[in-house]
Amino acid sequence: MREIRRGTLSEETFFDQVGGEPTFRRLAHLFYEGIAEDELLRPMYPEDDLGPAEERMALFLMQYWGGPRTYSDRRGHPRLRMRHAPFKVDRAAHDAWLKHMRAAVAGLELEADHERQLLDYLTYAASSMINTEG
Repeated sequence: MREIRRGTLSEETFFDQVGGEPTFRRLAHLFYEGIAEDELLRPMYPEDDLGPAEERMALFLMQYWGGPRTYSDRRGHPRLRMRHAPFKVDRAAHDAWLKHMRAAVAGLELEADHERQLLDYLTYAASSMINTEG
């Protein structure tokens, strides 16, 4: 959707269309609720508290979808493959991660087009993190 603001043409971002920061914070929160109980994935998060990982994910997704650049301001370039390289990410981890992410996205109750767009990206991202067979 395009709108005119103070004489300039701007395009509303996906971030704005789905509800902004609260939506992405809820997505990360719902996702990490699943991770907390997952025997395969939980060991990939060495911190006792999943809060910092939840915060990083929320900030990354907000930035990716057109929100504030806080993630890069704090952590630099995302370099997702490099940041995940120390962990064994095989097909089982991929599938478990996507299971929790799909449940989290469903919990947002987005419009169908937005849900599909978000899930398409997350599916692509999960596949690009696989770094070992098994």
